Amino acid sequence: MAMSNYRIQGETGEWEVVIGLEVHAQVTSQSKLFSGAATAFGAEPNSQVSLVDAAMPGMLPVLNGECIRQAVRTGIAVGAQINKWSRFDRKNYFYADLPQGYQISQLYHPIVGEGEIEVILDDKDPEGSTKTIGIERIHVEQDAGKLMHDQHPTMSYVDLNRSGVALMEIVSRPDMRSPIEAGAYLAKLRQILRYVGSCDGNMDQGSMRADVNVSVRRPSEPFGTRTETKNVNSVRFVMAVVESEARRQVDLIEDGGTVVQETRLYDPDKNETRSMRSKEDAHDYRYFPDPDLLPLVLADSFVDECRASLPELPDAKRHRYETALGLSAYDAAQLTLEVETYQQFEEMLAAVVAESGKDQRDVAKRVANWILSERPGVLRSAGVAVDHPKNTPAANVALIVAVSEGVISGGKAKEILQAYLTTDTDLTAEIASNKQTSDTGAIEAVIAKVLADNADKVEQYKAGKEALFGFFVGQTMKAMQGKANPAVVNDLLKKVLG
Repeated sequence: MAMSNYRIQGETGEWEVVIGLEVHAQVTSQSKLFSGAATAFGAEPNSQVSLVDAAMPGMLPVLNGECIRQAVRTGIAVGAQINKWSRFDRKNYFYADLPQGYQISQLYHPIVGEGEIEVILDDKDPEGSTKTIGIERIHVEQDAGKLMHDQHPTMSYVDLNRSGVALMEIVSRPDMRSPIEAGAYLAKLRQILRYVGSCDGNMDQGSMRADVNVSVRRPSEPFGTRTETKNVNSVRFVMAVVESEARRQVDLIEDGGTVVQETRLYDPDKNETRSMRSKEDAHDYRYFPDPDLLPLVLADSFVDECRASLPELPDAKRHRYETALGLSAYDAAQLTLEVETYQQFEEMLAAVVAESGKDQRDVAKRVANWILSERPGVLRSAGVAVDHPKNTPAANVALIVAVSEGVISGGKAKEILQAYLTTDTDLTAEIASNKQTSDTGAIEAVIAKVLADNADKVEQYKAGKEALFGFFVGQTMKAMQGKANPAVVNDLLKKVLG
């Protein structure tokens, strides 16, 4: 298992960075953790607030079973211990967007214990550069509301739509040692959550965000004092926080200063962290068991049902693509990165197999190439997005099948797709009118003319300049307007040129 060897070079020598992440992931559910209020993103401020969320006197929380189910499924997906007995605690503090004056969380007895995930550190070498990162715990808690400071010149507004929304706090061990490892961990965690369906992973909407704990030390020495940078909302920003904050700490220590344990914020415009509040004196949150909620006891049958409901997870899917479909490690990794990508790949692969009658292994590489390389190039060239209404699986499958059966060439398929996306072209008619020929007589006649017109290059080829073979293929295909079967052209040219 390879590890990234990231070091910060200071004036006094090398420093190692130590990183842990606390990821807050909004649970996928129609209602909040302890109330029936809706959780949809983008609603009008304070339009999704129940009496429980607003902490009206006498209101009692009622636990949302779906939120618990999703937390358990997530724990199983990261190979973690599921605690059959867990408990909710009150974390007491005052803040304007926390109506109750406390947050219901799980400090001492979380629902999920220790687990781990394996991350890929190098996309180009998915099998040779991996690291296992430990997960310490996953606990369930309610989110706070949101303060809006830009709505009024002298006042801050409060939006309680998020108040009471269910969160999973996923706490890693301090096992990461570089920005790459931190980014890979967060990306892999997001991938797993989206596969499981327990969180939509929309970091730009705040439904997944990370608190980044960073400290520095001399290699092999004890951990240094850490800082916590709050609410970082992208993989790229997490990596930037690690680099920026670690460099700040090294410079501070080497200048004779001392790192203070504190909470910081990241400014992406300046690419720097700044102090938010000190944590030298730990807050007394006065945790105690929530008297309105009984301890949570999970039946074995419930845990078994959660386990049975899990889909094929990313690592298993990637391995299957390599072994059962014969794809490269790189292609398998790229196809399984996003849920939408693998779903489209599997849908298109099944359709190509059904229409062509060929084995999955025979066409999987062609479908993978189309999705990962050929089609994206066409979309860029045509200036259209992947969600263009004409960019349907059926249209793509028709072109892939036509190529796999030798009806049209791969290059012609890309030309047809671009024309189809940008004009009123009829796809079926265009495929039919561009049907490539394997007529050896016609191809031989064109080859003879190409070689006659380029006699000097023929002599160069025969003298050892073998790279010219591609030139002859290209000229022949061009003369036949791309309608010659490339395999036949290659065979005939080899015979003629010896």
